[in-house]
Amino acid sequence: MMKLRTLLIGFCCLIICAAAVSAQQTPASPNRWEADIKKFEEADRQNPPAKSAVVFVGSSSIRMWKDLAEDFPDTKVINRGFGGSQLADSTYYADRIVIPYQPRMVVLYAGDNDLAAGKTPQQIFEDYKAFVSRVREKLPNAKIAFISIKPSLARVKLMEQMRATNELIRGYAAAGKNLVFIDVFPPMLNQAGQPRPELFIQDGLHMNREGYDIWRKVVAPYLH
Repeated sequence: MMKLRTLLIGFCCLIICAAAVSAQQTPASPNRWEADIKKFEEADRQNPPAKSAVVFVGSSSIRMWKDLAEDFPDTKVINRGFGGSQLADSTYYADRIVIPYQPRMVVLYAGDNDLAAGKTPQQIFEDYKAFVSRVREKLPNAKIAFISIKPSLARVKLMEQMRATNELIRGYAAAGKNLVFIDVFPPMLNQAGQPRPELFIQDGLHMNREGYDIWRKVVAPYLH
């Protein structure tokens, strides 16, 4: 009876683990951000953004950049960061929150949540190329910049995968026309090569004003 009980417990554990892995690898539906996108569209109807601006799009590191306009006072910027989105979500919604603005430049930050969800650097790289292709279809002359996946206290275990993803995208951007790679990774590390605690809010994932000051300094030269 004890052996049977042990076997049953082990079998149940295997089922639970398999379900967890499956859930982690199953792509989340981009439709979960529909409410956020509709809010952007309603804001655009009430106050149409300027054309030829710089659109910042991507996950919560963009969404939470509340001082974006103040940080770049000489540049027309539009913040279209949403939720805890993944890179493919920005591609899915590009026709609604990037293309309509006819921006001269698109600045993308994503991939952080993708790694946390179990995607590989290669998968994220393919998603990045898909984003570039989508934007290029309608905006062939726009510059597309990718802000490197940032190191963070909450995701230290993913740092090597972050580096691998960043290098794939860096290489592709270097060989492409009007593609830019903006590397915020090194200045966010301390002398021991670990994420600097003073750059993050309590969750260890999202940045405080000091963290965004680094981004401002690194990003600014690319916006001209």
